[in-house]
Amino acid sequence: MKRRNVLKSIGLSSLGLAGLSPQVKASELLDPLLEPVLAPEDKKKDPVFEQFGRTEYEKTRDAKLFAEQFFSKHEMKTITVLVDIIIPRDDRSGSASDAGVPDFIEFMAKDKPELQTPLQGGLTWLDNQMKRRHELDFISCTEAQRMALIEDIAYPERKKNGMSQGIAFFSLMRNLTASGFWSSKIGIDDLGYVGNTPNQWDGPPEEVLRQYGL
Repeated sequence: MKRRNVLKSIGLSSLGLAGLSPQVKASELLDPLLEPVLAPEDKKKDPVFEQFGRTEYEKTRDAKLFAEQFFSKHEMKTITVLVDIIIPRDDRSGSASDAGVPDFIEFMAKDKPELQTPLQGGLTWLDNQMKRRHELDFISCTEAQRMALIEDIAYPERKKNGMSQGIAFFSLMRNLTASGFWSSKIGIDDLGYVGNTPNQWDGPPEEVLRQYGL
């Protein structure tokens, strides 16, 4: 199974989408996880968001969270590199950063404060590991150097000594990346899921009209 398909399964499971009937509306399916992926100004342009029945409390809370900044610029750059390692751009669709996943993770860290320490701690761990190996932080290293560390933490079953914190962090990042990507417009297009789509109806068939003398 290709990596993108494995991650897709993670994303669907974490969103509760696996096995959903195609009759479920996209707006029901995406609320609230899709919402953080788009900036407030983008919501006005996206017809999906017009369907959401947001309460005034929810609107106020979301606006407050969007206005805050949790991660530093360096942390956001590191997150962007990481999510694109997890879901890179290919001939099928854009990358995780193209889908707005870094902003999704930023939002989730503010929405769920219990994620803040694991995420920031993991980012610090990543930089410290690279500085020990190459005297540079993660994003300053070459792609080959970054991937060598990722290979050490991307497979929990290997349980390499001294890598437990990195393994836990990367697993969390992988789950958040999959959730953010497949709840974005790019991810929904990648799934090919369209929800309830109206078809063209031209009235009852001629044979039915004739049957009833109409």
